[in-house]
Amino acid sequence: MTWVAQWTDRPDLFDERERVALEYADAVTLSQLDVDDVLFARVQALFDDDAIVELTELIAWENASSKFNRALRIGSQHLWSR
Repeated sequence: MTWVAQWTDRPDLFDERERVALEYADAVTLSQLDVDDVLFARVQALFDDDAIVELTELIAWENASSKFNRALRIGSQHLWSR
């Protein structure tokens, strides 16, 4: 398991801003989660509007790329391992 996958179990690895960004990424990515008003307020407290747009775009891009690659049977190219 990568260190990013451990973000909820290892709060010592990330500062508050990084933890909120990771929580936001999970909420955008995982179908059973949502970006509720409380989480979005926490994001707004730590990031300006431009950074929120950029962060959201990067999360959406990675999600789209993942689905695109999976549908076309494009492998991970061994950039990470489980």
